[in-house]
Amino acid sequence: MYAHDTNPILQLMAEEGIRSLAFSLPVLVSHPGDLQARTEALYGAWLAGTCLGSAGVALHHKLCHVLGGTCNLPHSETHTIVLPHVLAYNAAAVPGAMLRISRALSADDVPKALFDLAGGLGAKMALKDLGMAAGDIERVVEVALQNPYWNTEPVTSSGLRRLLSNAYWGMQPVAAA
Repeated sequence: MYAHDTNPILQLMAEEGIRSLAFSLPVLVSHPGDLQARTEALYGAWLAGTCLGSAGVALHHKLCHVLGGTCNLPHSETHTIVLPHVLAYNAAAVPGAMLRISRALSADDVPKALFDLAGGLGAKMALKDLGMAAGDIERVVEVALQNPYWNTEPVTSSGLRRLLSNAYWGMQPVAAA
């Protein structure tokens, strides 16, 4: 949605993919055989995958790779936990993207809405629940800062520490200070 090499078409596809997944996934949790919801989820997943393959990545993806490689955390679940926190971290720097995501989720507070959506689907929402130790936060901050990805908001050790601490404990996402 806000990669440095995004474009208007990818932004439309991302918004539609978010809308499609936010609609279909809750239906599938309660009605796994719902063919319309499955079709909608497949459509959303295709859109999301196409966007991922067409534009760069930023802090969210970097942190998930560092968490997986440094703490041996599972990739998919780590993304689920970290994404709302990175959205909160970057929100002020990407108002256009937040507006599009807000429309897709039908919610004013994008990071909270995404956090609540994932939690409502039964996803684990705390890095500690994936096996990360609290003492790993500092190591993850150090490794992430050694070779940072491009990001809309400047990446600082204090900002990463706060983001990771909130994600570790499963707290609601908090905007960057």
